[in-house]
Amino acid sequence: MKKLSLFFLGLLLTGSLQAQEKNDSLQDPSKSVEDLKEVIISAKVLFGSKFEARNRTGSAYFLSPQDLKKFNYTDINRVLRQVPGVNIYEEDGFGLRPNISLRGTSPERSSKITLMEDGVLIAPAPYSAPAAYYFPSVGRMQAVEVLKGSSQVQFGPFTTGGAINFISSQIPQEFSGSVDANYGSFNTSNLHAKVGNSHKNIGYLVEYQNNRSDGFKNLDSGGDTGFNKDDLVAKFRVNTNPEAATQQALDFKFQYSDEVSDETYLGLTASDFEKDPFRRYAASQKDQMNAEHMQFMATHTLDFHNSFRITTTGYRNEFSRNWYKLNDVTANGEKQGIASILDNPGAYPDIFNIITGGASEADALAVKNNNREYTSQGVQTKFDYHWAGENTFHDIEIGLKYHVDEEDRFQWVDRYQMNEGQMDLTTEGTPGTDANRISDAKAFAAHIMYKLKFNKWTFTPGIRYENITLGRIDYGKEDINRTGSDLSTRENKVDVFIPGIGFNYKINADAAIFGGVHKGFSPPGSSVGQDPEESVNLELGSRFNFAGLQGEAVVFYNDYSNLLGSDLAASGGTGSLDQFNAGEVLVHGLELLLNYDLLKTNAEFKLPVSLGYTYTNTEFQSEFESAADIWGKVTEGDEMPYIPNHQFNASLGLEYEKFETYLSGRYMGEFRTLAGTGSIPENEKIDANFVLDFAAKYHLNKHLSLTGNMINVLDNEYAVARVPAGLRPGHPFGVYAGISASF
Repeated sequence: MKKLSLFFLGLLLTGSLQAQEKNDSLQDPSKSVEDLKEVIISAKVLFGSKFEARNRTGSAYFLSPQDLKKFNYTDINRVLRQVPGVNIYEEDGFGLRPNISLRGTSPERSSKITLMEDGVLIAPAPYSAPAAYYFPSVGRMQAVEVLKGSSQVQFGPFTTGGAINFISSQIPQEFSGSVDANYGSFNTSNLHAKVGNSHKNIGYLVEYQNNRSDGFKNLDSGGDTGFNKDDLVAKFRVNTNPEAATQQALDFKFQYSDEVSDETYLGLTASDFEKDPFRRYAASQKDQMNAEHMQFMATHTLDFHNSFRITTTGYRNEFSRNWYKLNDVTANGEKQGIASILDNPGAYPDIFNIITGGASEADALAVKNNNREYTSQGVQTKFDYHWAGENTFHDIEIGLKYHVDEEDRFQWVDRYQMNEGQMDLTTEGTPGTDANRISDAKAFAAHIMYKLKFNKWTFTPGIRYENITLGRIDYGKEDINRTGSDLSTRENKVDVFIPGIGFNYKINADAAIFGGVHKGFSPPGSSVGQDPEESVNLELGSRFNFAGLQGEAVVFYNDYSNLLGSDLAASGGTGSLDQFNAGEVLVHGLELLLNYDLLKTNAEFKLPVSLGYTYTNTEFQSEFESAADIWGKVTEGDEMPYIPNHQFNASLGLEYEKFETYLSGRYMGEFRTLAGTGSIPENEKIDANFVLDFAAKYHLNKHLSLTGNMINVLDNEYAVARVPAGLRPGHPFGVYAGISASF
């Protein structure tokens, strides 16, 4: 606490607001002129520009179109690593199913943060099953917003760490389009094309992306280990005449994606990882994810005048997936799950021999059809009104939302025999005989946020209300026709108010401090009487611009009264998704971001450098025991797993009229894979790693550019996780070339 107190004191004595860039905003460019009247932000964005992010009463980060185009990443892990306060552990090397934490929230499948696309909840079933087995393709996004800290009561249901909003490509103001294509290592390619236009009363956009790869892992039995993912987006808008006294617009959005990925939960033992981190055992040869996602959105915007807007959005998300993957192996009458086998292969030599391709009896390998369907739908409306006094500015935002979501599990198990390294189907399972249940949630949420600007002060008190009913209907493994003959049900209700307040004090044109306190909340599961996750979260920060050195420094302190853990197969558990109380936890840390142009006085060249650092300290204040692998038996004083103490990233660019080059490096400190304290045992540790990426563009003219990328320039071999089962590698060295055309 003494160190935190010193940081708070130090931040109070620092300060300044970063210079603003006119082209960063998704709104009117006049937003970059500070003394103009504020305009109402679109309902599809959280704040919409770097200007808004740098002037909020809480910590926020805006990845603009220019930021995303520097490297043209399709991996969300690489995109977000430049944002302080974001903790990530990878899984597949391509970012298909990321594990994201904001300020020490549990990172498992990004299930403890609010994920949105265009202001709408995008996780498959945000309340009843929030684990992000579907994640938006960042390669088709126009911008990404990350909101952390105080005054985030507008966005829920997860309010502890923060929210991430993906802003999809916007309908252009005039006829225009673009095509970006690249190809490279591991037969990896990405094609992204879009075209759109606006007329007096209508506008449209059509967009397509295909991202695919053969994969960088090598199956013992041969075959691809990559993926193929398609995305299609269509938007259409009708609006009133520009001269109409009351402006109205109706926007329609349709999004469809499908994915086939030859991905597995089966990793490697420590000894095999040391020999060849890119090996894949023969027993994973049948593993494959098949998924489809559809989103329908209709948004009506009603502008009575520049100070009053009502925005209403109806939405429906449908997601179906079947992850067909090895679950357990049986030999000599003994059955073991794959996580247990790889944790201690010496204890199960006959079973491990089958994993690596040794001959087996019939039905030895159980491959589970993790077949699930999700729906998420609702309607939300927002009233935004502001007015100005002689020395004051006032803004009131009122939001209402009714949301329903559902996860339908209808799973079964097929059984195989290993014969000369090849898996042969011996018993075909019956659908519904492994899991046969429906989890659902109904939620009504409301929030009120008031912004008051007075002289150099800005205050944003607000409160959120969540009324949630979580239920589960289990038909049982014998009632595959769902007649209700063996039915069991359960229900849990939550009724909670979530307050928060933030402030911003502008010392002068180059100095500001901000901070606040808010309640953290995460919905519980459907078990009767289970408590929600709750915490008290504080932050204090400063934004500064000292002789061209722009930056932000923030300290945060999250005091959990009840952290919730989840039984996810992705983190080595049984896959029931049941949550459990993990007790009291303290999380505190520091986030630092610095930006400087080393050639700021040069009119032709720019040499921007950026440095970011995140320190996160976690400590359990109580004891509990869990069967989930990343938790295990926890004692007071233990650190949370998969949260490194130290993260550092740096980038250096060289920009000229005809070309751009960028170098980006990330250092990830070592972290635990099981809760504990003191020195980390080798079998519970992921070592620190450093990864360097490079990107370059040469502009042939204003419409056509050549592009090149190198991933993991130093070709470092490193582990990223020990879950779901065994060690997993990061992406090796890869080189890619392409073209970027626009009109």
